[in-house]
Amino acid sequence: MTNPRHDGLRSVADQSEEERGGPGSILSRQSRDHAELDALMRSYDAAGSPAERGRIVAQVGERALRHAFAEETVLFPAYRKFLAGDDDELTRHIEGDHQSVNDALEQLQRADPSSADYDATVRHAFEVIRHDAHDEEDDLLPRLQQAVGVEQLRAIGAAWEVQRRTSPTRPHPRIPREPPGNVLAGIPLAVSDRVKDAVDHALPVGTGRRRAAPAVLLATAVVLLVRLRRGSRGAGMR
Repeated sequence: MTNPRHDGLRSVADQSEEERGGPGSILSRQSRDHAELDALMRSYDAAGSPAERGRIVAQVGERALRHAFAEETVLFPAYRKFLAGDDDELTRHIEGDHQSVNDALEQLQRADPSSADYDATVRHAFEVIRHDAHDEEDDLLPRLQQAVGVEQLRAIGAAWEVQRRTSPTRPHPRIPREPPGNVLAGIPLAVSDRVKDAVDHALPVGTGRRRAAPAVLLATAVVLLVRLRRGSRGAGMR
């Protein structure tokens, strides 16, 4: 890949892990997450049934939303801080793409994977996710790399990982895309989303067990609050 502005920046995709600042650098963390997202998206075409495609889209959605939340709360503010004199058009453009992906994923959450328009919506969301990955690896991250040292890249990476681990897991198109609004909204949404995820897994919709949901909701919320706090501390020490 080459940088679209042709200004001599080297894409993160063309750099070794050592050149990126090691495994904990924000460059390496972003690159790994992009690769894992791409592998998940490619598996969509090999899915053998609508139900399997729906599960893959749910996995892509959760990972993409957590990735985007970490960018909006950590990476983009760091970019604006260290490249204050730079044109902020790039981060605004990517935030707009994040909004588009949120909107698409919210539609897909309610859609039937066997419906006629499901595939077109999925492919639109995948295209935007891949476009953002190129913008970040070819342009935004190399610019940040030029502006700060390796230790700072690692510090940003550690903060990014904390937010990724504790972020909301479901689409929320109406929350702000920038701090402090997204940070404040993200705290209760992260707990709420994980409770819903746990209940959906343990008590599938349409089963008699669903009547036990209120008790499960309360117990799950307490457990998840403890896990989120532990996850934040563990990621921050890396």
